[in-house]
Amino acid sequence: MACARRTKERTPLPRERTSLPRNAKMLSTKQTRAGKVGPAVENVDPEKEENCYTKRSSSSPQGGPKKRSAFGDITNARKNQTVAGKKEAVKVAPSKAQKAHGALGVAKNNEINLKKSMKKTPTKAPAEPEVDSVPERPAPGQELEPPSERQIPAAVEDIDKEQLNDPYANAEYAKDIFEYMREREEKFILPDYMEKQPDITGDMRAILVDWMVEVQENFELNHETLYLAVKLVDHYLVEVVTMRDKLQLIGSTAILIASKFEERCPPCVDDFLYICDDAYKREELLAMEISILSTLKFDINIPIPYRFLRRFAKCARATMETLTLARFICEMTLQEYDYARESPSKLAASCLLLALTMKNLGGWTPTLEYYSGYSAQDLHPLVKRLNFLLTYQPRDKLNTVRSKYSHRVFFEVAKLAPMDMLKLEKALTSC
Repeated sequence: MACARRTKERTPLPRERTSLPRNAKMLSTKQTRAGKVGPAVENVDPEKEENCYTKRSSSSPQGGPKKRSAFGDITNARKNQTVAGKKEAVKVAPSKAQKAHGALGVAKNNEINLKKSMKKTPTKAPAEPEVDSVPERPAPGQELEPPSERQIPAAVEDIDKEQLNDPYANAEYAKDIFEYMREREEKFILPDYMEKQPDITGDMRAILVDWMVEVQENFELNHETLYLAVKLVDHYLVEVVTMRDKLQLIGSTAILIASKFEERCPPCVDDFLYICDDAYKREELLAMEISILSTLKFDINIPIPYRFLRRFAKCARATMETLTLARFICEMTLQEYDYARESPSKLAASCLLLALTMKNLGGWTPTLEYYSGYSAQDLHPLVKRLNFLLTYQPRDKLNTVRSKYSHRVFFEVAKLAPMDMLKLEKALTSC
């Protein structure tokens, strides 16, 4: 199949492009419209060219935006100011008689207004500010109060309290956001779609996901991008019957869509054509992108286990090594079709509980139970299945995830020995 065409230990790079710089094209276009003949592109002053590129952001493929005022170049504010200035310059200076008449009129009006104001004496104190008035800003170091008081049991730790002063953490709404994602889980429960796929098997899906992990590692994409791309593939295969020769096209297009949704600087289309070893044309990739988005009705904000895992690890005060171990367990389930139909939040909670048990860091605390919505007994069957997956390694040839987490950057968590099933049973019953 097409997935076998990938080339290992080769960093995919975008193709060389021979097109002229973006600013050179804009320069020649503007001069032509103005009816002037501009200099050739090769004769551009190097100092001006360097200054132009220094204003662009290197992280964006299209460069940074040009400098402009807030509304000056998209409204007629400047035009009004210019016209007003011209009109004021054309005005003729008033005569002395007109000045004297105007001054008498102003004085008379001021006298009348003064008498009216003397008659209206204030009888009441100044009104109190309305409820919807702007509150005073808190002093430095003063804690911000959440918009609504949260009802948290006494035995549960408020994990968002420490970040209430961080405007980027959204701590006031974190619990509401994850409750909303829990509600959306019910909408994206996957059925057993392999029954209606005559040309695709679970093993083919595992090979595809193994390749997608390699792409995520080569492009240095976020883990959220990988998880979302796998979800897009599954939900698309639920609706569309596909042949095996199009499976890699679906996977690469799903990574493209997920990159646009998650990444700050996503790879371009040519990059995905390159990593597929030119097995597909640009038109096919773009057509598949339209097909996936229209089939899913552009609703691609699908809950993924990785987001819940980070939230639950915060509840457990887990170290980075423990979180990485839970991430390794969770990523091992991506290529297993049997785990694709599990609830993302329950899968994340079970991976964390298994990681805590393997590291002998305690069981499921009341804080974890409160924020996850699962008790320890709810997770025990899935935790045993996950440990079985780590013990017997059903797919030895697909070792991209294991080699990835065997690196010292990931604390070599893939080299940790799984727990004995009897010891795991005893540890789970004791917690």
